[in-house]
Amino acid sequence: MTWQEKLKKFVLHPNFMTLSRIVATPILVVLLMYPGKVTAFIAALVFSAAAITDYFDGYLARKWGLVSNLGKILDPLADKLLVSSAFIMLVALGYMPAWIACAIIGRELAVTGLRCVIIENGEDVAASWLGKYKTGFQIACIIPLLLHYSYLGINFHAIGTVLLYGALVFTIWSGADYFIRFRKLITF
Repeated sequence: MTWQEKLKKFVLHPNFMTLSRIVATPILVVLLMYPGKVTAFIAALVFSAAAITDYFDGYLARKWGLVSNLGKILDPLADKLLVSSAFIMLVALGYMPAWIACAIIGRELAVTGLRCVIIENGEDVAASWLGKYKTGFQIACIIPLLLHYSYLGINFHAIGTVLLYGALVFTIWSGADYFIRFRKLITF
């Protein structure tokens, strides 16, 4: 195997892709610490590239039989770290209301805790279609909110704001669905 083939295999490894989302997070935060049209555009590119790996790492893990316990734990944590950091920075920049970020991040933390209980009880924690829509809307709203400025006459902030409310609806809906489906596991 040549060094190019080894490099390709390493870079396309699902756990490497997951780790790349974790590495992308501080890069995104630093870019957003210096608001401007250029850094906003670069931040949106970094976030978009990281978000794309979320799809491919799971797909490749299943296709190549590389599903691992490490991947099962790191993948959702990497997603939540990237998305939560983006929302926090968007609030800090005044690009979105803080209460929406609190609702979305609060749901993510609550569901992560519930997922731990579900795993402990040997149940399946696969994301439902609601969870997939939630993720899609979150990513779809973050990218234009990161862009923030108008490019080619397109008001990206307005587009991101509309999508943000869709993300909020699916986030709350999917969180409630999780707790309703697994309410038997929640004991006091």
